Amino acid sequence: MKVAVFGINVSSDFIPVLQHFFRFLTENNIPVHIYRPFFDHLKSDMNFAPNVQDFFTSHEDFDGSVEYIFSIGGDGTFLQSFLNTRNYHIPLVGVNSGRLGFLADISQEFIIDALTDIMEGRYSTMERSLLEVELIGASGFGFNYGLNEMTVLKTDSSSMINIQVSINGAFLYSVWADGMIIATPTGSTAYSLSVGGPILSPDSENFVINAIAPHNLTVRPIVVPDTSILDLQVEGRGTQYLTSLDSRSIIVDHATTIRVKKADFKLKTLHLHDQTFYQTLRNKLMWGMDKRN
Repeated sequence: MKVAVFGINVSSDFIPVLQHFFRFLTENNIPVHIYRPFFDHLKSDMNFAPNVQDFFTSHEDFDGSVEYIFSIGGDGTFLQSFLNTRNYHIPLVGVNSGRLGFLADISQEFIIDALTDIMEGRYSTMERSLLEVELIGASGFGFNYGLNEMTVLKTDSSSMINIQVSINGAFLYSVWADGMIIATPTGSTAYSLSVGGPILSPDSENFVINAIAPHNLTVRPIVVPDTSILDLQVEGRGTQYLTSLDSRSIIVDHATTIRVKKADFKLKTLHLHDQTFYQTLRNKLMWGMDKRN
């Protein structure tokens, strides 16, 4: 068995947790394939050099034979690990070193218990849908897949933009707003949730279309099947707008049409046997934390 470890940076408070994490792997003779910039951060900034076998710097030199990929950090790090490894058949495991963390759902106080369960096979896997984004009439993102959402935003702080949305060629609406979010079920607990969108379970086969601060208050979030092909066209006083795919963003011209559809492959994530999505919701959103209960 061999595992990969991805991270960006951690605080000094999290180093004792990482020491337990890497000690467990060493004591169980599990080789580690680690993201080189993360190793350098631990060694130079945290004075901690974990016992590892080899390194990778991008998906191009990533060892696709590893059995698990551990993402150390928050949900942002989880998205970066997806981008930097690009091996979707290998279960991706999120270890939370931050605060909220819907994707990085293994908390630091249970890290050894979680590792033990994983090594003994007490877990399940879930395949998460991905977005595929095409910019018609413009150069794209290069890697044009996203786990959370595709977002359109105005480029200045004043003028709204007008976004026309079509589903499978049928016109849905035209709305003046600050922007628009097309979210996967995974992304329904991210940016879309913060602007009033619904929460979808990760195995839902849907997209959420959610306007950001629409000027017409009758425009509400809508859930559509993920078999749909969505086209977005933007107009406004300016000539350009911002579009983002998870953590990456580019500026494009108004003449560009954005086409969004479900990718033809999914990302495999790992969940422990005693964890459910609904339990995560209760814990992270503090549902039921009422003195009357």
